[in-house]
Amino acid sequence: MPELICLNADLQPAARQWCEQFGFTYGSKASLLEPGFHLVLGFDGLALQEGGKKGKARVQVDFTAGAAAHRRKFGGGMGQDIAKAVGISSGYKPSVIDATAGLGRDSFVLATLGCTVRAHERQPVVAALLQDGLQRAVDDPDVGDIIARMSLKFGSSHELLQPIDNPADKPDVVYLDPMFGEDAKGSAQVKKDMQAFRSLVGADMDADELLDHALGVARCRVVVKRGRKAVPLADRAPSYSLTGKSNRFDVYALAKVAPFASEAFVDS
Repeated sequence: MPELICLNADLQPAARQWCEQFGFTYGSKASLLEPGFHLVLGFDGLALQEGGKKGKARVQVDFTAGAAAHRRKFGGGMGQDIAKAVGISSGYKPSVIDATAGLGRDSFVLATLGCTVRAHERQPVVAALLQDGLQRAVDDPDVGDIIARMSLKFGSSHELLQPIDNPADKPDVVYLDPMFGEDAKGSAQVKKDMQAFRSLVGADMDADELLDHALGVARCRVVVKRGRKAVPLADRAPSYSLTGKSNRFDVYALAKVAPFASEAFVDS
């Protein structure tokens, strides 16, 4: 069971709530003297912090600054491959379930482009980091309206993606980005903090099973993010792919990405 270390006595009630919600145990600050990464709660929020004498690396979700802010401002808008893969247009912003949300980076990009995004994350440390990032950003004047289009469900999409009978209730798109799947670049080029993150959360070894779940839920399409040279998820060929320098988006098309239109019934 992961430990949560509270860095300030004033935050103990909040730390207890995090432990209760995500199943963490309450740890001691003495653990920070040990090597490895530790989940900590401070006045700046939740983070994975490297312990030991030389500990410096840190992983935290921050939608208001850093890479997230840079991509929001300069990421290319609807010209990005992810926008094309999901089917975002000037006339319609599809609803999306990000079924393997991780730290919410792609969820945030999609919400920035106008989509309503429901994120699923089953790994408790990752889900807690994401929830903390959302909570800290909700009142930010620059991104608050974007965060309002995002929601998080803690749990496995293997259970959360249940068949939906009424087409009007289906999400337009289900988006899958299996955690640390096949990566053509290899782990050697990954920064130290993310290498530690990978070792903590592991890989989604059962990701192939999600494709059928996603196809049974999506109204318009399923989009799978893969490494550029990775085999298709579950060895199932997509309808088409968009390939960039390092990633590829496999699109499994079911219908045109457009607002749901119920059938017109005419009395004879």
